[in-house]
Amino acid sequence: MTTTIQDVIDTILDQIPGGRLEETVDTVKCGDPTQAVTGIVTTFLASCDVIKKAVELGANFIITHEPTFYDLRDDVTKFESHAVYEAKRRLLDENGIVVWRFHDYWHRHVPDGIGIGVIRALGWEAYVGAGDSPVFSIPETTIGELAADMKVKLGIDTVRIVGDLEMPCRDVALMVGAPGGQWQMGMLNRDDVEVLLTGEAAEWRTPEYVRDAVAQGRKKALIVLGHVQSEEPGMAYLVEWLRPLIPEVPIAHVPVGSAFTYV
Repeated sequence: MTTTIQDVIDTILDQIPGGRLEETVDTVKCGDPTQAVTGIVTTFLASCDVIKKAVELGANFIITHEPTFYDLRDDVTKFESHAVYEAKRRLLDENGIVVWRFHDYWHRHVPDGIGIGVIRALGWEAYVGAGDSPVFSIPETTIGELAADMKVKLGIDTVRIVGDLEMPCRDVALMVGAPGGQWQMGMLNRDDVEVLLTGEAAEWRTPEYVRDAVAQGRKKALIVLGHVQSEEPGMAYLVEWLRPLIPEVPIAHVPVGSAFTYV
């Protein structure tokens, strides 16, 4: 029996609690999902380099966590006159690639699929709090040592820190991706949170909140990891999660990495 790309999508969604969402960004972005699947690539974001690697691997299905066409809902009408969009779309179409976004549903997995991958990459399984708490009580360290540990375990070249690098800490909140300033500041307002690890933050919001907190003598710090770096392990974990469900299909993770060069 031939396994189609749509079969794979349906198999994945059958594992997510709560049923199908009426409103979601998790839709097919290009290609024909009724075709037989030849291989699957998971990634944080389907860049041109990731697409080319999928072609090399003989995969015609890319599962991405974030948008492919530079817009929250991949509204390509905004880019139809852009040569960059046209070339990327041509690369996908000429190679018969289907791109499907797996964002809302993967975060709805219990526990959160991205979170599992990140926690495993950090080796923090023993420090997970009760329920879905994002607060971890880790062995005492300093902000500087914690940041250095993040760089090694998540393969990050550079992290950004607000706060005293020598400040001891134990109680760490992990909010990957871009949860938004209000959520980040709400977490930092908690008495049981000394430092927040997050993917990205608007520079005029959470970093300034923490700077003022430090100036007031409060024991608070912020470590900004980068959106890609803070969530990529969750898409790498998807390979392990998916293989038992579709053992007949080759599956590989292709990291997109950071778009930035640090000088």
